[in-house]
Amino acid sequence: MKGLHNSSKSDSLILTHGDSDGVCSGAIAKSAFPDSDVYFTSPVGILDELKLADGYRNIIICDIAVDGRACKKLYQRLTELSEISTITYIDHHPLPGDCWDVDWLHHDVNVCAAELTYKVLEKRLNRDMRRVAIYGAIGDYYDNTPSVKEWLRDWDKRNLFYQAGTLIQALIYMGRNYNFKRSLLIPLSRDVIPSEIPDVPKLAKEGSHLEEMLRLRVKKQVKALSHLAYVIDPKGYMSKSAIYAASYGRRGVGLAAEYRYKKQVYDMSLRSRNGAVDLNRLLRTVAPKHGGTGGGHASAAGARIPKESFMKFLYELDDAIGKDEHKEKSEN
Repeated sequence: MKGLHNSSKSDSLILTHGDSDGVCSGAIAKSAFPDSDVYFTSPVGILDELKLADGYRNIIICDIAVDGRACKKLYQRLTELSEISTITYIDHHPLPGDCWDVDWLHHDVNVCAAELTYKVLEKRLNRDMRRVAIYGAIGDYYDNTPSVKEWLRDWDKRNLFYQAGTLIQALIYMGRNYNFKRSLLIPLSRDVIPSEIPDVPKLAKEGSHLEEMLRLRVKKQVKALSHLAYVIDPKGYMSKSAIYAASYGRRGVGLAAEYRYKKQVYDMSLRSRNGAVDLNRLLRTVAPKHGGTGGGHASAAGARIPKESFMKFLYELDDAIGKDEHKEKSEN
């Protein structure tokens, strides 16, 4: 497990994702359950983490997408645990098919996990924790929901965007450094603003410098198909590379791919600029045809494709995007 270890076991366990929305969701849950143990996990790692969940009275899971391949096993494990523990599963990723119909699943694809976590646990929270939910919303591009727009009226919007940007840049710069995420999550759960958390402004500045260098590399290296622009091995943040690929490739969808030599696969991040296509649906359809996996949100998703199928996958995905864009225009 990657997270916060206490010498004595708490009554509550929080499992959350390690990106900005997940860290904010975890901080909100930690604020609701101050003595909880917190661990960072992922859709492919959560089953292993839950092996150690016995004995907790409350189990709160935030921002962890349900992996279709492990859906049944995850349901069985959580059902087992629900006989002795209170389960609260909070997520906003699309569910695979007819997944679960249980009262402990709180699911909404129209908001970020941090907003949803605040709403689910609101009775246990100080109202000021809404701004941590707003940080998560900004980090996951869900800051235009009715609730977030309403909450923003209670704050100086410019300052909140500065705080969110500082938090996001520092988290991206530190990558999978879970000790750093630990050092962030605890003060966030106490509503300490990111710019007052030690080292965060300095790390955010470093992250912003690296992003600017990345932007210039993508601008130089980007290639474009008919409907999709892509960059390979941009040597930087994948999600941001996908955004810049779409921008400089002048296409509605941007893709950044990184080659993993040991596994002989390409890992990808994709972003849609205009909302005309559902990347989650397209990737779940196209990726398996090429021996890979894919999915996520409609406008932000990821995929893993074997090396030998990569270019064929790109061209088929490009074609599928074109058909979706044409269908959207026809319907409008």
